[in-house]
Amino acid sequence: MASKSALNGKLVVLMGGSGFIGNYVAQALLARGARLRIASRHPERAFNLKPLANLGQLQFARCDVTDRRNVDAVIAGADAVVNLVGSFSGDLKRIMGESPGWMAEAAAATGSAAFVHVSAIAEQPAGAREIEYATAKKLGEQRVQEAFPQATILRPSILFGKDDAFLSMFAGMIRFAPVLPVFGPDAELQLVYVDDVAEAVAVALENPAAHGGRTFELGGPETLTMMEINRRIAAAQRRKRRFLAMPDGVSGAFAALPGTPLGKDQWELLKQGSVVSGQHPGFEQLGITPKPLDLFLDKWMVRYRRQGRFSDRALP
Repeated sequence: MASKSALNGKLVVLMGGSGFIGNYVAQALLARGARLRIASRHPERAFNLKPLANLGQLQFARCDVTDRRNVDAVIAGADAVVNLVGSFSGDLKRIMGESPGWMAEAAAATGSAAFVHVSAIAEQPAGAREIEYATAKKLGEQRVQEAFPQATILRPSILFGKDDAFLSMFAGMIRFAPVLPVFGPDAELQLVYVDDVAEAVAVALENPAAHGGRTFELGGPETLTMMEINRRIAAAQRRKRRFLAMPDGVSGAFAALPGTPLGKDQWELLKQGSVVSGQHPGFEQLGITPKPLDLFLDKWMVRYRRQGRFSDRALP
């Protein structure tokens, strides 16, 4: 019989747990027998997890992470805390900079044994305008480390999954448009499978003695350019598409327009790429083998094909 996880019966609070990554982290922790408290502005978005939990294993709490009293209240009594909050809109300094520090302080005050802070690979490029998102993420890491020195910091590259906002956006455009622009065509990305990152969170929580106080950079097993990613999506859809590499000037002007799917910060981050620096441990040190995009892409793109699963050749 397999031994029980160290998380079995422990109360883990997932801050921002109703989002894309939260769904996968919750599943990894529920499978280990942890009791979860999903804290979010919209906890009802995580109600789909109810069938996966045993009686009393899952709680939901409405929380505004910009309100310190809310943060203190939802973390009270936690054995461990995971911060999954991320945003490209609103007061980023408060949401991703100051608030993680409050979470870490609350976790330390209530006696939590572990704290995992999910950040991002988001460097501030030299000589460029300040990227508010990158600045906020860096501040958040600093605040967490100050308040909870044994916290584990995870910096994943761009996440991909069946229902992500990244692949789905490009897949939808490729489905309908015969000619498409590609912003940052040469930008290199180490796309990382969301389930692998969720496993990293669980492993870090299970053994804070080994992984606490460390920063991990999590990238997928291959490095792809934006142009290559678009071409792979088109091939998986069995569609012939023409892709136009957009100059940086045009891409930057587009990102500055209101209402576009690519904001200024997102463009600046995309342009510089998202790959591990090699200066920090990664998946290997957590005992995880990351999965490549091609393992899933063909299956996920079936719904975008003209004849669905009956398509076996490239279509216009």
